[in-house]
Amino acid sequence: MKRLIILGAGTAGTMAANKLREQLDDDWEITIVDQDETHYYQPGYLFIPFGSYAPSDVTKTKREFIPRGVNYVSATIAKLDPEADSVTLDNGTELGYDYLVIATGTHPTPSETPGLDSPEYGKTVHDFYTFEGAVALRDALATFESGRFVINLIEMPIKCPVAPLEFAFLAEAYFTEHGKRDNVEIVYVTPLDAAFTKPVAARHLGSMFEDRNIELVPDFYLERVDAENRKLISYDEREVDYDLLVTVPVNMGATFVQEAGLGDEMNHVNVDHYTFLSTDYDNIFALGDAANLPTSKAGSVAHFAMDVFVPNFINYVQGLPMRERFDGHANCYIETGYNKAMLIDFNYTTEPLPGKYPIPGIGPFSLLKETEANHWGKLMFKWMYWNMLLRGKNIPVPSHMMMAGKERGAS
Repeated sequence: MKRLIILGAGTAGTMAANKLREQLDDDWEITIVDQDETHYYQPGYLFIPFGSYAPSDVTKTKREFIPRGVNYVSATIAKLDPEADSVTLDNGTELGYDYLVIATGTHPTPSETPGLDSPEYGKTVHDFYTFEGAVALRDALATFESGRFVINLIEMPIKCPVAPLEFAFLAEAYFTEHGKRDNVEIVYVTPLDAAFTKPVAARHLGSMFEDRNIELVPDFYLERVDAENRKLISYDEREVDYDLLVTVPVNMGATFVQEAGLGDEMNHVNVDHYTFLSTDYDNIFALGDAANLPTSKAGSVAHFAMDVFVPNFINYVQGLPMRERFDGHANCYIETGYNKAMLIDFNYTTEPLPGKYPIPGIGPFSLLKETEANHWGKLMFKWMYWNMLLRGKNIPVPSHMMMAGKERGAS
């Protein structure tokens, strides 16, 4: 009997469990371990502060997505020993494995930034990257009438790197629709030299900041937060004042990854960027946000990566070459407010370009352009997530990025 353990029952781990259970025969015992019984639709956190989603819209039980024939263990991972091929749980139980998949994600860690994790967190300092944070921010926005509203991205990488931009645009629309916009100064503070990491997309997004009178403060490397005096202070001692701060804390992988010697400085697992195989151990893979891939930590990446990982894994355990290679494909809807959104599509080597997606020349979605169709595409994805993506069902879009339908040489 071969033993496969999957650590993490989030997006990537659940998809892997569903797809591998279908592909592997009964000689394989598959176990998935997770400390939380609730599955959160994390893209929905963005909408909770503005009242578009209720908390109940983004939660379901994890067990309902775990297929028959997969053992579900609800426990915290205390230790991973890759030399002994074993995982120790918080109750002392030790699980042995022949192959291991790490899919424990990445998580906001306010304690990494001096002054951020203070008594003001949840009062004048908020986040929307956690379920509890999004709900608390909803209540804070409802009573915020005027002042300096600052959105601060502290450091990359983060999961869903377009989400802070989306939040800025949705906040501008929210304050406008509630008659508060003239009394609220919106400031977007980022360590990047532009609104986004990709130049063509950054130019499009930068002009939208200007059109909506959102102040962009680039190249701001946050050193500490003076929560008592409501100030952000950079390493070069620049200061940004705020009345209400929405922060995107440093994102870190699981502690056990670093303790096992598998991770980078952010606790993300070092892997081959094309096959997801650990660079340190030949029986360990990492998927989704847990891997240190040089692409977006987004649900679309987990989806496209799975189409590469599963056939590769099946070959690999049979001693055959892994023939599929992941190209870093990601696409992200960017909510821009007023029932419109943009869509970007890119990979390791090609930045977002204008065009149509997924059908070249037809769409129905437009790349790097605000449209209502893109907005509805974003909302439709929630149904696809619960009913298709998590359950490992095929979604008929190519896993590799296609250049067909894109306008090359766009600026």
